[in-house]
Amino acid sequence: MSLQSALLATAAEPRPEALERLQSRIPTEWIDAALAATGVATMRRRRLPVEQAIWLVIGIGLFRDLAIEQVVDALEIALPGAGGAVAKSSIPAARARLGEAPIKWLFERIARHWSRASAERHRWRGLTVYGIDGSSLRTADTAANREYFGGWPTGAGKADSSNPLVRMVTLLVLRSHLVAAARFAPYATNSELSLARELLDDIPNDSLTIFDALYMSMSFLHAVATAPNRHWLTKAKSTTKMKVVRTLGPGDDLVEMVTDDTARKRDPSLPRTWRARAITYEPATGKRRVLMTSLLDPKLYPADEIRDLYHERWELELAYDELKTEVLDAEVALRSKTPSAARQELWGVLIAFNLVRLEMEHVAKEAKVTPTRVSFAASLVMVRAQFDWSAIARSPGAIPRQLASLRGRLKRLILPPRRAHRRYPREIKNDYRRYPRKKAAPTAK
Repeated sequence: MSLQSALLATAAEPRPEALERLQSRIPTEWIDAALAATGVATMRRRRLPVEQAIWLVIGIGLFRDLAIEQVVDALEIALPGAGGAVAKSSIPAARARLGEAPIKWLFERIARHWSRASAERHRWRGLTVYGIDGSSLRTADTAANREYFGGWPTGAGKADSSNPLVRMVTLLVLRSHLVAAARFAPYATNSELSLARELLDDIPNDSLTIFDALYMSMSFLHAVATAPNRHWLTKAKSTTKMKVVRTLGPGDDLVEMVTDDTARKRDPSLPRTWRARAITYEPATGKRRVLMTSLLDPKLYPADEIRDLYHERWELELAYDELKTEVLDAEVALRSKTPSAARQELWGVLIAFNLVRLEMEHVAKEAKVTPTRVSFAASLVMVRAQFDWSAIARSPGAIPRQLASLRGRLKRLILPPRRAHRRYPREIKNDYRRYPRKKAAPTAK
């Protein structure tokens, strides 16, 4: 059932069925398999068993503006009993019993199932289109998080960042923004490129993955192209050296590059020389750049289309903005106070993000537009609104007004086509460095 039909069906039966609608997207069998595969089981019946705790973690990601105990109430996930509402103190214990592993397992099952189907629906010249890029998220500023995650140095290395940071790298279906795979780790001890290498096995065959210039590395790109018909597209660095072997067209050359000795010492399997295609790229800024790709056939993969396709890499930046600004409600940091809980929370946030994105794809299909033409902010509001029907049921007179409002919102989900040749230079709007840095409180001895 699509988001639209689920909302409109409520007119005939205004009962709180929010959890059932979400469960239709995530089968109970997947949750049972996640618990079984990771060795987590409910030892005795509790007011908040581990099966329900999974939905709690997803709800924490979906309802950033609610306290955790309010999420329990909104999802109606606690078992009925004489004791009334679940005690606030029991919620951390339920999350601890659940742990990180089942949520991670469930995300990976969901991501693999949903993203590959989505990518198949939005192919380019027979190839599914993905992107890989990294970002960072702040965690709660606790001693445990700071010790585990670390941060980036500020003030010429004299101080640490305001909050501990988690480094995250995702594999994204660029044309629907569904997260296909993710890795995250302590910011201080892991590089973006090392985490990206862990995602290579998640890239399917018959695909094209787009990267930024950070990934212009022979060893990395060689690993991408080891699978059948698995291609890459990136931007050359200013230091990239190449020799033209043959001109394929205007601003389109077959080039040869030499693998540096350091890379070959680390990986003797790398070839001494390798070939790629270099396509001149001139963005709106007018500064000439060069795109590098493994798509060597100019007839199968025209240069003009590749130039346009590289712009789709920006969908990764937009997806990170949706995650940080909308799902996390532009909050400073994740909620969780400990590293294990923070990792668990982040897997739940990614599942919640994919849930919204899946609903958006259904709306886009009904409206016969691309998924990127559907407003994420409006869709997230409407997904959250599915949990408000208990209030409507208590006031039947409000049903026509609420349904009219939701139908009106549905019409606003579709965004106008994006304007061509938009330019958004990276600029600092405000500079707050004039304020003194807050000093850390002295530790007790």
